[in-house]
Amino acid sequence: MSLQSDDTSPNGFAARPRGWLRAVIVALLAVAFVAAAVGFVGFLSQLRGVETAPPQNADGIVVLTGGSSRVSDAMELLAAGYGKRLLISGVHPTNDASDISRSVPDSKGLMSCCVDLDRSALNTRSNAAETRRWARERGFKSLIVVTSNYHMPRAIVELSHAMPDVTLIPFAVVGDKWRDEPWWTSGATFRLLLSEYAKYVAAEMRVRLADLGLDLTSELAEPAAAPLRPATAQAN
Repeated sequence: MSLQSDDTSPNGFAARPRGWLRAVIVALLAVAFVAAAVGFVGFLSQLRGVETAPPQNADGIVVLTGGSSRVSDAMELLAAGYGKRLLISGVHPTNDASDISRSVPDSKGLMSCCVDLDRSALNTRSNAAETRRWARERGFKSLIVVTSNYHMPRAIVELSHAMPDVTLIPFAVVGDKWRDEPWWTSGATFRLLLSEYAKYVAAEMRVRLADLGLDLTSELAEPAAAPLRPATAQAN
């Protein structure tokens, strides 16, 4: 005589919730994976593959340090008259104007008249904070933003949140490696893009929460009663 399992037994009742919970978890993970993949594709679609001249001039230019040729490209824009002054944000504390002049040929004249150095910024959020102070001190209402193409989406998120009243014009710097080989053929480039995408999503979420009044950080906040401290050390 064969014995059939009784689903009405205590073990049968306990197995049903566990199976349902496991199915829900798998479904949620699948949805999250698809959403992340779609978001990553959307992030990649924002990255420019070639450098194009800004469509218009601006009051100022800001370059966020950290990638090759960013500063030299920003200096070229300044020399071409796309902005009145240039802020180099995130300069290493031990570097000065002469170090930058040596690394960027024919920049000595511009460095002495039209370039400001920000040595305070340590990340993209503090880049935005220092750029905001610099723009306010000079009354600038439009800025050309110079940074690497993969960094531009997050930079625009942070800068537009810090300066909603300032027009931002992106100038995406495209590195030689990006031009020479597709990003999906390089493990290092793929990891860089995944890391930048995660930071971009985190920045978007934080900014959206802040817009809803749920600002959990105060890094960009400025004391209302305190005067603005100088944001930059002028090259001259």
